[in-house]
Amino acid sequence: MEHLGELRTRIMRALYGLLAGTLIALPFSERITDWLARPVTKLGYELVFTAPAEAFWVQMKVGLIAGVFIASPVILWQVWAFVAPGLHHHEKKYAVPFVLIGSIMFILGGAFSLYIVTPYALNFLLSYARPGLKPMITIQNHVDFLLKFTLAFGAVFELPLALTLLARMGIVTARMLAKNRKYAILGAFIAGAILTPTPDAFNQPLMAGPLIILYEIGIVSARIFGKRAAPVVASESGVS
Repeated sequence: MEHLGELRTRIMRALYGLLAGTLIALPFSERITDWLARPVTKLGYELVFTAPAEAFWVQMKVGLIAGVFIASPVILWQVWAFVAPGLHHHEKKYAVPFVLIGSIMFILGGAFSLYIVTPYALNFLLSYARPGLKPMITIQNHVDFLLKFTLAFGAVFELPLALTLLARMGIVTARMLAKNRKYAILGAFIAGAILTPTPDAFNQPLMAGPLIILYEIGIVSARIFGKRAAPVVASESGVS
């Protein structure tokens, strides 16, 4: 019950951080929405909305997701604060790197999606327009399409950090990760096929490539920061 109470406290503080981040982002949500619409509008198409409140709720959603990115340091700090009591004293010094690197990787993942993956995907998908077949994309569908992949790529870019934590807890080792590299590569291409929004063969490596690189970074990080085996100590009565 004590651990559940601590978990509830950390979740509430993370939600307070998310609320603060959302309040910061909401005044800019209209500009962000217009910027998110550019991959479609620059191709000469217009976004529409089919319900009176649709545009309003889309801007609220954009503000919320932007708030997640703004509040990511606070959220990651609460994650660290929850697991910190189970760490050794010398391990607690990794708090700042955990929060800093985790936040940067999350933002980099979102930026990779918005600047590289989804613009190409939209160009490919809208290329099917032709006389008699005109795209009429609602603002809600378009923004949901972008935000889904932005959050997915942000989470995927946390892979090295997750592998490092697992190695630090002794659940995995660098040798184990290297031994299963071929399965990780296969999983990266499967994830690329699932997460990327187009069926062509170019976009799949666009997702799988960074995943493989992130996995290799995770192996190196696990080798450096992974849990060390207990040393063998000799004694007069034998070896322990």
